[in-house]
Amino acid sequence: MWPDPRATDDEGLVGFGADLAVETLVDAYRHGIFPWPCDGVPLPWFSPSPRAVIEVGSAHVSRTLRRHLRACGWHTTVDVDVAAVVAGCADRPSGAPSWITRPMRRAYENLARRGWAHSLEVWDGPTLVGGIYGVRVGACFTGESMFGRVPAASKVALVDLVARWGEAGGAFVDAQLPTAHLTTMGAVALDRDVFLDRLAAVRDEAVLVSRARLAVSRLA
Repeated sequence: MWPDPRATDDEGLVGFGADLAVETLVDAYRHGIFPWPCDGVPLPWFSPSPRAVIEVGSAHVSRTLRRHLRACGWHTTVDVDVAAVVAGCADRPSGAPSWITRPMRRAYENLARRGWAHSLEVWDGPTLVGGIYGVRVGACFTGESMFGRVPAASKVALVDLVARWGEAGGAFVDAQLPTAHLTTMGAVALDRDVFLDRLAAVRDEAVLVSRARLAVSRLA
């Protein structure tokens, strides 16, 4: 169905169109491809090079974050409120448009109902303060977006996700596009061909993440 992503340029534009059905999205992620809406054009699909990856056990926790983990009293959960996490990621306090459109929100909620997408929630008591969501493909978890309503909440979400993924037998977290922020959190940039080879090697492995409520202090 998909053009070979290895044949594209570094930007990784694979093509336009297709739909956001569960089967379409799962097949795309299994081939290292993800959608990224852009106003005014049919839905674009990408597989960029390089690709940001965080190996399990390699998330960086700074001294400042460790102190926060010990003192904040926060907890994390998995799949307690996927819709709220996706909505939190879509929200832009500045009012700027988000690439997480309503069709995208519905699509990932559908993926979650079918067991392909998951959310990780960060709670301060009963209040959702941060989270991350993405798609599970075997032992690779592709993080789509994360948010924080208070300082450090998005970092806690990412660190906790990597820890849970490793404990469950996952191999790595695909963070998609390398950024300075992700690099400080432990991400490394992989050539697309290397990433696609690694994805192909793990995409059929079984990984089951615990949904237990866990104190973030364990990460300190």
